[in-house]
Amino acid sequence: MPFPTRTRTAAVSACLTLLLALSGCSLLGEDDDGPAGGGDKSGGQVSEGAEESVPYDVMPLLRPEKKYFGAAVEGAPNSMDGYRAYSDMVGKKPNLIEYYAAWGDGFDATGVRNAWGQDALTLVSWEPFDVSLKDIAAGRSDAYLKEYATAVRKLNLPVVISFADEFNGHWEKWGTKYTTPEDFVAAWRHIHEAFIEVGATNVIWAWSPNIVNPVASVRLKPYYPGDGYVDWVGLIGYWTIEQPNAFDSVFGPTRDQVRTFTKKPMILLETAAMPGERRRADIQILFESVAADEDLLGFIWFNHNKRADWRLEASPLALEEFKRLAADDRFGFDVRKP
Repeated sequence: MPFPTRTRTAAVSACLTLLLALSGCSLLGEDDDGPAGGGDKSGGQVSEGAEESVPYDVMPLLRPEKKYFGAAVEGAPNSMDGYRAYSDMVGKKPNLIEYYAAWGDGFDATGVRNAWGQDALTLVSWEPFDVSLKDIAAGRSDAYLKEYATAVRKLNLPVVISFADEFNGHWEKWGTKYTTPEDFVAAWRHIHEAFIEVGATNVIWAWSPNIVNPVASVRLKPYYPGDGYVDWVGLIGYWTIEQPNAFDSVFGPTRDQVRTFTKKPMILLETAAMPGERRRADIQILFESVAADEDLLGFIWFNHNKRADWRLEASPLALEEFKRLAADDRFGFDVRKP
């Protein structure tokens, strides 16, 4: 039976500290670029140029008092131009930025630094397009996996990783047509353990099913890796013409099913409302429902034109409503000082 994720984190941190005390040197090796601005054990900042050896403590970020106000915008966080334009448009800086990476891509340390410099946490949606989950679980990508995990550890800033999201859908290459729950769980656990082995405990792990409404026959519990491997449950769901105009109609069935096997906090990892007459009302329901639910950490608005135009700028009246509601102090906070 695995130790809980954060129990293992504490153990790894303690071991690293002891080793450093005995050796008087860093375990990270030389880095010409210097540190990334990681935190001390309490999550605070270290002075610029200091070598940080203890993994950044993500505990304060797991259940903050205020809500995450997130966004997925074009180019961010590797380029922050879209982020700044979005911030100006909605009147508030998102403190959680989501971007998408394929299995085989390198870790975007520059992007994570960029986001952190704007007081924002980065969420990586890591998508295994060209590799089977069975092969990942069997260790056939271990060289890449170790390199990626080591880069995350070396940067030593908090990062959220969502691996193989929407796994309960038939439309993804890692979805129900191509893999089994057993292979999904085995791959997830193998990846998680690879990060633990290199000391990359500065990761928040988000397990991210699509809402069950379009795939009601697929049960979620067999895909769950276990509480020791998951920190957040990231729900993915959108208000569309087919989805009723109510929060519980969109997210309720998934939330209720998840609550039968875990009490991990939830976040709306991807959401948006389709343009149209209902969009203002959908946005009102989004803010009101997230604010009212103590177990919902916040949301990430998918501000892309993909399959539908989810961008806020596509609906000026809805944008004004979003901007008004975003001014609520309950949404957004400095992730450096949660």
